[in-house]
Amino acid sequence: METGHTGWSPEERHLAKQAVDLAYEREVSSLITALHHKISEVSCPGDVWNLHDYLSAKRHEMDGKFDLRDSSLLFVFATLVKDGLLSVGELDGLDREKVVKITALARM
Repeated sequence: METGHTGWSPEERHLAKQAVDLAYEREVSSLITALHHKISEVSCPGDVWNLHDYLSAKRHEMDGKFDLRDSSLLFVFATLVKDGLLSVGELDGLDREKVVKITALARM
């Protein structure tokens, strides 16, 4: 499946940014909920450092997950759909071929 340069129009780039922002907000909201739970279980110094490690790993994961480079967007959207952070319907406005590729990649 060719996923190189796909020619994102200015409208598609705008939609992509909005969709990625929406998914990011959802991910952060989920993270905040998880943190409330984890913080309630902190009872010793080791727990504090475990929480730090958790946040560091989550930050690294999210930095890679929300990449807005044109060459990465199909894979980013596929991951976000697969992870349940976006639905294919929320990508309405993208070129049909791109949506088909995203849907196929999300199933892998």
